[in-house]
Amino acid sequence: MGSMMAEEEYLNTTHEGPNITLHTTLAITTKLVLPTPAKPILPVQTGEQAQQEEQSSGMTIFFSLLVLAICIILVHLLIRYRLHFLPESVAVVSLGILMGAVIKIIESQKLANWKEEEMFRPNMFFLLLLPPIIFESGYSLHKGNFFQNIGSITLFAVFGTAISAFIVGGGIYFLGQADVISKLNMTDSFAFGSLISAVDPVATIAIFNALNVDPVLNMLVFGESILNDAVSIVLTNTAEGLTRKNMSDVSGWQTFLQALGYFLKMFFGSAALGTLTGLISALVLKHIDLRKTPSLEFGMMIIFAYLPYGLAEGISLSGIMAILFSGIVMSHYTHHNLSPVTQILMQQTLRTVAFMCETCVFAFLGLSIFSFPHKFEISFVIWCIVLVLFGRAVNIFPLSYLLNFFRDHKITPKMMFIMWFSGLRGAIPYALSLHLDLEPMEKRQLIGTTTIIIVLFTILLLGGGTMPLIRLIDIEDSKARKRNKKDINLSKTEKMGNTIESEHLSELTEEEYEAHYIKRQDLKGFMWFDAKYLNPFLTRRLTQEDLHHGRIQMKTLTNKWYEEVRQGPSGSEDDEQELL
Repeated sequence: MGSMMAEEEYLNTTHEGPNITLHTTLAITTKLVLPTPAKPILPVQTGEQAQQEEQSSGMTIFFSLLVLAICIILVHLLIRYRLHFLPESVAVVSLGILMGAVIKIIESQKLANWKEEEMFRPNMFFLLLLPPIIFESGYSLHKGNFFQNIGSITLFAVFGTAISAFIVGGGIYFLGQADVISKLNMTDSFAFGSLISAVDPVATIAIFNALNVDPVLNMLVFGESILNDAVSIVLTNTAEGLTRKNMSDVSGWQTFLQALGYFLKMFFGSAALGTLTGLISALVLKHIDLRKTPSLEFGMMIIFAYLPYGLAEGISLSGIMAILFSGIVMSHYTHHNLSPVTQILMQQTLRTVAFMCETCVFAFLGLSIFSFPHKFEISFVIWCIVLVLFGRAVNIFPLSYLLNFFRDHKITPKMMFIMWFSGLRGAIPYALSLHLDLEPMEKRQLIGTTTIIIVLFTILLLGGGTMPLIRLIDIEDSKARKRNKKDINLSKTEKMGNTIESEHLSELTEEEYEAHYIKRQDLKGFMWFDAKYLNPFLTRRLTQEDLHHGRIQMKTLTNKWYEEVRQGPSGSEDDEQELL
């Protein structure tokens, strides 16, 4: 108070007229603009509440890691004892169901309460678990076959998924109007039809790799299953965007146009954003040489991998679609600007993270049977299963016959049946069903319970029937070829551990690139344009010195590893001779 009076006295004695008013106003204004806040800007938990929250988070992390460790041991046992007839997803889901039952018994005896730890949070799935899975699927894609069959893949992924979504959603809506099953409005029915139309690429590709089918057919199904996930998510978001108020204010045709416009914006906008991010990453790592510092190079790749997801979600686009196209573009261009060490590190890291994320989702899918409140309606479940199978058939068979008019590699009826049979549902429908904002709560529980049953039905029944189907195909093809049953392997983890994509480790000089790609006469359309213009502009053509440095780097790391093996406690001359 004394200092303020002294300041006023100083102003009154040293300034006149307008200056006095100006300084006084500034002093008062400054005091009013910077008040002391009555409470913190951000909510901060303190004391006992903060301690309880920290303990709960710690137990959740511990429980998740414990479940993941048990699942890894299970997968290891499947590989070690060569139980190749059992898909890993089926084994992990079964283990989750068993663990959920044990936890339920423990809770009933009041020995412990793990209810909160075993609950699966949808936001964790979409922010942490799903992006690595989608990015790895795009990054490990064989781009040559993908771009050569981009038209057919897009037809299956976009139009096929839309057909399946409309059949399932429309069937549920009209069956509800006929009082055969519980009633759902149009938007909720279409949302459920969209989310349940996402097929599981892990189990699908395991089937086709085991069958050793034609590479083009394998790529058609693999590409469709990858794009199908992103399309299903965009369709579900489109249905959620059509609120009941919008449905009542506009006509059916206007609603359809509104949904179509929203879908096109989400699909092409997100794809363009992901593609642009991938192209920028290629140019950055082409002109900024980080090959001599693999840690910085790898860090930059990880940043660019997650960057389009955050940006797309921030501007109301589909982060999944963006990160998928970013992975495809980065694998096609950016990957070839990396050092050999970072190339291998990137592949193995992405595969490891994607495996752990997929395993977490399938394990918690099994746990969810006992951890979530359910509403079971037998008629709703049966009709949904029928519609899902029928929608998959209407998707596969007509489009395959249509494509056969334009393809040199025809899709046979037997292969069409296998494609229909391989339409397993997995992680994405399960997480999307938990993410739907439906009212009342009973409707949300009905959708969630039905989705879990359909996912388990397709994984356990169709996935478990994979091996009998393969044997049936082998019997029919026995006159044409005889396949050793040991070659049939449904373990994706073992196959990924035994192979390194040769396509991703190619390093060509300017002369080699021109001889292999530019002068090839069989390149047409986008493949020719890419080889002629895009690839030289976006990737670094290596000199002989660069190749020599890369070989020395790989040789140095190999020798270092070999020396550590020789100096280990179990190293011996016999082991050395065996390695040699």
